[in-house]
Amino acid sequence: MKIPLTLQIDLILIGAALMLALLGLGVAVIMPSLDRWNKRFFTVYFFSLSLYVGFSLAELIGFIYPEMMLPLLIFMYFDSLFPSVLVSLMTIYLLHCYGESLLRSTLFRLVAVLWLLFFIMLDMTLFTKLFYYISSENQLLRGPLYPLMVGVLYVIIILNLISVIRHRSKLSKRYYLAFLTGLLPMAIIMSIHFYVSVFGLIAITIVLGGLSMFSIILSDQIGQYMRQQSDIAHQHANIMVLQMRPHFIYNTMMSIYYLCKQNPDLAQQVTLDFTAYLRRNFTAIASIELIPFTEELEHTRAYLAVEQAQYNDMLVVDYDTPFTRFRLPPLTLQPLVENAVKHGMDQDSDPLHILIRTGRTGSGSEIIVENNGTDFEPANDNEPHIALKNIQQRIQMMCRGTMTIEPREGGGTIVTVTIPDSGAKKHPGTICPEV
Repeated sequence: MKIPLTLQIDLILIGAALMLALLGLGVAVIMPSLDRWNKRFFTVYFFSLSLYVGFSLAELIGFIYPEMMLPLLIFMYFDSLFPSVLVSLMTIYLLHCYGESLLRSTLFRLVAVLWLLFFIMLDMTLFTKLFYYISSENQLLRGPLYPLMVGVLYVIIILNLISVIRHRSKLSKRYYLAFLTGLLPMAIIMSIHFYVSVFGLIAITIVLGGLSMFSIILSDQIGQYMRQQSDIAHQHANIMVLQMRPHFIYNTMMSIYYLCKQNPDLAQQVTLDFTAYLRRNFTAIASIELIPFTEELEHTRAYLAVEQAQYNDMLVVDYDTPFTRFRLPPLTLQPLVENAVKHGMDQDSDPLHILIRTGRTGSGSEIIVENNGTDFEPANDNEPHIALKNIQQRIQMMCRGTMTIEPREGGGTIVTVTIPDSGAKKHPGTICPEV
């Protein structure tokens, strides 16, 4: 059977469109830098797009083989349905970018009514020839109301386009160009389709428009992701600068120097503890992953052992850590404890008592550092408080954790860190749940 040239061209266009749609679906599924909402949206969008192009391809094959009359009607039904679904999904994404509620949006209500009208007309094509029908020669013929059916879909596209232009101040330049790239070609091709059937061009235009929009938005997501990683690295560097204070190293070395004559055994132990502390600090500098809590706890023990050797009975530490099977950003617990020592120690007052606790919450793990030292002053902007702010930002960025600081009854401070079992944003290659 000789295939007409127009059908051959349509087959090539739709075949290419199907490959592009499947490519977009694969990227949407596996791309880690997309946030959860965008990943779900584009997965649904490109899955629907792949089905649409697949039905378009099946419809063309049906025109080649007359014996496929019944399947052809089904293919045509879905081939007409999915474009309306795709342009309606575009409306939902626009409103998401604007930050508008679907139920309160006039645009969404208009599109919903138009889509329902289109769906009713599409259902009528199964029982009437008013819109389109298949001739005895297996050709698609337009009915008298076919322009009305195309017009409804065209109006939805135009409404979206007008909305993009009207709300361009709410969109970044990249997003604005992305939506224009996705909608303008569709509007142009649909206006041509009023007069000439260009099904192949409709399919390829919708796919290319979707992919161009997706690529621009994806580049924006990647840019945001890279900025977050840069912020994490910056915060990481800041916390390390605060951690490696010269005076702490000098004091420790001087303590070891005097202990070598006064108490050689203790000097030897302090040297081991100080070495362990430095080793874990240097390891944390190179780490960009979440680490087991047990490693952070050992780091903290090494630090406190050095401090207790210097402060003797003025520093008392208790541990209540029955639950340790979770991960957290490096340099979380240790700087919190160091902040408690630096901020709470007063040689002229009672001994500083620090309590470190862990436990489970309803949705994650919890670390509590409690001390009876000087009350916390939120307005204070000195180094220990900058360290707390850095820790709080890193916890939130790396695993959606939270940190609260509140005064302790009777004096002192309680710092609570919560690490969720899962978060919308995770550091690359890591997870927050139990190991």
